[in-house]
Amino acid sequence: MNYLITIIGPTAIGKTSMSIALAKHFGCDIVSCDSRQFFKELRIGTAVPSEEELASAPHHFIQNKSIFENYTVGDFEKDVIAKLEDLFLKNNIQIMVGGSGLYVDAIIKGFDNFPDIDNSIREKINTDFEQLGINYLKNKLKELDANYYQKLMLENPQTLQNPQRLKRFVEVCLGTGKPYSSFLNQKKNQRSFTPIIIGLEADREIMYNRINQRVDFMINEGLVKETKGLFPNKQLNALQTVGYSELFDYFEGKITLDFAIEEIKKNTRRFSKRQLTWFKRTENVKWFDFKANKNDIVNYIKSQIIIPNS
Repeated sequence: MNYLITIIGPTAIGKTSMSIALAKHFGCDIVSCDSRQFFKELRIGTAVPSEEELASAPHHFIQNKSIFENYTVGDFEKDVIAKLEDLFLKNNIQIMVGGSGLYVDAIIKGFDNFPDIDNSIREKINTDFEQLGINYLKNKLKELDANYYQKLMLENPQTLQNPQRLKRFVEVCLGTGKPYSSFLNQKKNQRSFTPIIIGLEADREIMYNRINQRVDFMINEGLVKETKGLFPNKQLNALQTVGYSELFDYFEGKITLDFAIEEIKKNTRRFSKRQLTWFKRTENVKWFDFKANKNDIVNYIKSQIIIPNS
């Protein structure tokens, strides 16, 4: 039987270091499940593991794509499942780590299948969004899939503030002529592994302090310079993310650098709250304090592994 040890939790909680410690213990690889660490142009602002950390264990799906490529969660699901099939031939225990809840769900539970959408539709939606703003996307979704819009209003209102998710909903509606919700909750693909999900958490004050310290570290490492090089392409989907969008506002003269840094901290804290809300809804998670001893986590994992009769 194959097992996928999955480490989840909010940003800056210590998932990377824990994944490396566990990978060393079990002699296995690490699959990254961070929807921004895919992109080779983004390093500092996405907290890509250091060269030393990457050398400590084999990593996959880190800086393997370009911001100019259209890489969806569906693409990620297909690529990771194919990679895991190969990795399980070497070791029936593998590790996945990341804070992107949608991407974690896609691997563990399977993702709803959507038809391919013509790029011209996506481009038009992006253009309309730039001209008309997020209310255009909301109204379009309400028009094309009223039931799903109401469901989000009641159950997940923060999604209606996420332009990337809204763009996806609208493009599916326009590209297929069917409501986005009609593609949800279809029969999922069976998985060849059993997930063992480890959650890392901390008191809110500790978590927020760690986030603030990480942002300061990123600034010292050269985040402003990294973002300046990306500024000409600021409209790309991959760059619509905390840490970059605030600095784009600074380069446009809308805010000061100090204010931009404080906004990054504030928006990252808000993002961490949304991560926790998502992950707390995940089933069968064993939560540990972020300072938990590695051996305690190893012992829990071993308790979940079924050893075949010899």
